[in-house]
Amino acid sequence: MADNIIEVRDLVKIYEPDVKAVNRISFHLKRGEVFGFLGPNGAGKSTTIKVLTTLLRKTSGNVKVDGIDIDEDPASIRKIIGYASQEVGIDDDLTARENLRLQCMLHHFHKAEADKRIVELLKTVDLEEAADRRAATYSGGMRKRLDLAMALIPRPKILFLDEPTTGLDPQNRQAIWEYIRTLNERGTTIFLTTQYMEEADRIADRLCIIDHGKIVAQGTPASLKAEIGADVVQLSIRENGGVDTRALAKAALSKVPGIQEIQDIEGGLAVYSQNAPALVPQLVLALNDAKLEISQLTLSHPSLDDVFVKYTGRKMRVEEVKPISRSPFSGRRRPM
Repeated sequence: MADNIIEVRDLVKIYEPDVKAVNRISFHLKRGEVFGFLGPNGAGKSTTIKVLTTLLRKTSGNVKVDGIDIDEDPASIRKIIGYASQEVGIDDDLTARENLRLQCMLHHFHKAEADKRIVELLKTVDLEEAADRRAATYSGGMRKRLDLAMALIPRPKILFLDEPTTGLDPQNRQAIWEYIRTLNERGTTIFLTTQYMEEADRIADRLCIIDHGKIVAQGTPASLKAEIGADVVQLSIRENGGVDTRALAKAALSKVPGIQEIQDIEGGLAVYSQNAPALVPQLVLALNDAKLEISQLTLSHPSLDDVFVKYTGRKMRVEEVKPISRSPFSGRRRPM
């Protein structure tokens, strides 16, 4: 059995007339791993996941899921995957039990098999006590858990999760991640997109960072952070009329010994150094001598946020994530 359960080579997706949402990306998923696909809104994450789940036709490239070519036999791929999109696809007028029963019918389960599966899933996502309440009465976290249970009905080999914790409070986010980790420990391969870097760092075995339709970095969280090879000081300089304070700051800081690199980033500068804590007083002094005022300074050991800044020049804006909507039942969980 091949180690890779998903293989993507030179994938391109162009929306008419000429919007290249995904631009020749290549990556693979190992069987049984948690794979994180990170990036801001509009980076190409959702487009990629929709191609892999056969919801969207690719423009070019090669994609195989469990050895099956996505163009040659998409129906077979649909039988081995589960997919939970950003938008919760449950019927508010039905109870959790009724929502799950409807999905079991769509998957052609016999009644006895459906009854058993529904009991298992209600327990898995901790909705046993609320199983016979209308979904309209559920909190955001409960709705997400029910949506996840619906994606799990066919016992998928691969579970695709598109922004699984969108709009949730920290407690509910933590609960969802615990469910995901448990599913993975039971053998399910997980492909997830997210904007939460700290969560991807904690849960993903490997990950890719995508920006403007291109993969800018990929590897294990540890290896990506190690590539930075330095602590990071991020500086914002207070503006001073029409003076180019950023250029002046770079010139002043370049004279400080021990700096490995100075990078322009959104809102200021990133300074990389092996011994940044000891260097901070010298940075402040150099900017003060140049008559430049610091409006913000942060010091950190390398994180995935720093990796993103390193490769894109800007910070991830998690606040762009939309809250959970109470949209009507979409009529389908996966393509049938």
